[in-house]
Amino acid sequence: MRWEYEQVNDQQPRDEAAVAAFVERFAADLIEAGMARMPARIFACLMASEEGVLSAAEIGRRLQVSPAAVSGGVRYLANVHMVSREREPGSRRERYRLHTDVWYSVLAQRDSTVNRWSSSLRFGADVVGPGTPAGERLADSADFMMFLQEELDNLLERWHARRAAAGARTGADSGNVSAQAATRQVTSKDVTSKYE
Repeated sequence: MRWEYEQVNDQQPRDEAAVAAFVERFAADLIEAGMARMPARIFACLMASEEGVLSAAEIGRRLQVSPAAVSGGVRYLANVHMVSREREPGSRRERYRLHTDVWYSVLAQRDSTVNRWSSSLRFGADVVGPGTPAGERLADSADFMMFLQEELDNLLERWHARRAAAGARTGADSGNVSAQAATRQVTSKDVTSKYE
């Protein structure tokens, strides 16, 4: 698989074979969790790109897939709020950008889903009878959904606080961290052997 050349820093290029191996590995993890194959590969490709934004042609070249496959995959990712579409200035070409805080966006989108499930489960418990085994099972499931919602809200608040604290802590050290990251070379052998 031939990937486009990207610079890690001014001194050295990225090992694109290692990047390609990571993309396929992460995509396989997403597929195993239930995501369709092409959206998983596109998402992993965008995550590994330096800017977090690529055109359909760039994605197609990197993944060696057709424009139609890219179109269907990014449509799915846009529908689940993992990427957004944008036009290149002065062009009709679209580019696909990861959300700045993609995991937060995905979890925040789940809020409405969890609320709908909880409401439907409560309705179901009333329909089948609150004192019946089915009613208790449905009510218990609705309670779990509400618990999950509350915990997700707290979790996301804690995550933002943690990021803010880490940003304040590493602001002064950012040059040092960048230098360390720039000198770290990862090969495709590192990626595959670490996860086997």
